[in-house]
Amino acid sequence: MSVRGESPGSKGLILVAGGGGYVGSVLVRRLLERGYAVRVLDRLFFGEGPLAEVRDQIDLVVADVRDVPVEALDDVAGVINVAGLSNDPTAEYNPDANWQMNAIATETLAITCIARGIERYVFASSCSLYDGLPPGTHDEDAAVDPRAAYATSKRYAEQRLIELAGEGFCPVILRNGTVYGWSPRMRFDLVVNTFVKDALLSGELTLHGGGTMWRPLVDVRDCADAMISALEGPAEKVRGGIFNVVHSNYRIRDLAIAVADSMHSAGRSVTLREASAPTLTRDYRCANEKLPATLGYRPQRSVEDAVIDMLRRIDRDDHAYLTDPRHRNIDWMELLGELEPQRQPTLPLSS
Repeated sequence: MSVRGESPGSKGLILVAGGGGYVGSVLVRRLLERGYAVRVLDRLFFGEGPLAEVRDQIDLVVADVRDVPVEALDDVAGVINVAGLSNDPTAEYNPDANWQMNAIATETLAITCIARGIERYVFASSCSLYDGLPPGTHDEDAAVDPRAAYATSKRYAEQRLIELAGEGFCPVILRNGTVYGWSPRMRFDLVVNTFVKDALLSGELTLHGGGTMWRPLVDVRDCADAMISALEGPAEKVRGGIFNVVHSNYRIRDLAIAVADSMHSAGRSVTLREASAPTLTRDYRCANEKLPATLGYRPQRSVEDAVIDMLRRIDRDDHAYLTDPRHRNIDWMELLGELEPQRQPTLPLSS
């Protein structure tokens, strides 16, 4: 990677758009550990807490990803974009904000990078693009045809980045599986993390429709490290490339059993409860060989590892923490009344 703005002891300055979010706040720390200088661009919709521990080590630009200040890109060597609405429920809650942030802002930031001579641009897309395809394990060459608002916005962003790729601009697209694990900006609205929360609060995990649906999964630290691998990878190998970031594919029932077993090992009794299937279900599997074959990086942390880590970090009897609405994106948006369905102004969220 071509590095500009390098300082002694630093690999270069990296702009992390959405660096205060669930993935972003882990990524920022991993970059600092690797010797990068870090600038965070984030609206801080969920507060300053996730970055408090590293605040004196980063340059923070509090701004909307749809209106990036020109100075935010000064001396930047590369950009990692994890900003925007982060899943299907939030995208459906406000499709307009979802399109502005996940699609248009991604494209605009890329065009700005080209104008500023910033070559490397890593974009966090999603394996949810494979939802709705016929049964099977899908690789990056699958003919995706998304319908939902979230996946549609991510696909538009992917296509525009690929169109913009060329000499002097090297976008890399990472389709992340459903992420799990502890983060300074914790989320309990992701399937593994939700199971951990429910197990601690009620000792019961609910399986809708028998839990037969498949889901590709990856730990948040592995997700961050994959982004750094994409940042550092040779341009000729990654330019305009799409890579699935997945540790394993799980049926939801098997995932619940894995979480329950980890809880039992930690001295917590957990039971499984059957419930009717939801109106809409997500059911898809993803291949995970292209990333290690191309960049030599393979996600390492299993669901069981992540559950043990979360139990170590979370006070198991801290009901207030486990039910804090800022740990569930929709709950936080509704509580603040800042991002209402089909209304403006809208605010960006970190993923």
